[in-house]
Amino acid sequence: MKYDTHSELTEERLTHVSQIFKALGDPTRIRILHLLLDRECSVNEIAEKLEMNQSTVSHQLSSMKKIRLVKSRREGTTIYYSHDDKHVIDLLTEAINHACHN
Repeated sequence: MKYDTHSELTEERLTHVSQIFKALGDPTRIRILHLLLDRECSVNEIAEKLEMNQSTVSHQLSSMKKIRLVKSRREGTTIYYSHDDKHVIDLLTEAINHACHN
């Protein structure tokens, strides 16, 4: 659903937008989302690639899942994570492009 810029910005919507920007303001979450741009990964893969503690990664993924930035699927005993909202990924990509702009 596309947002109509003339629609009212409800408290619920405002809170959700704030949570998204708060999540994107955390370097660890940015690194995780960046890794999930093009593919899904397990907690172990994320921890290994980003050289982070597995419990830290799990905690961050749990926080991001609550606000629908990531989603998960189970395959046997392994849980795989991927991004859950292309709009947020586009926002992240634009922010990275902006930071790279000279």
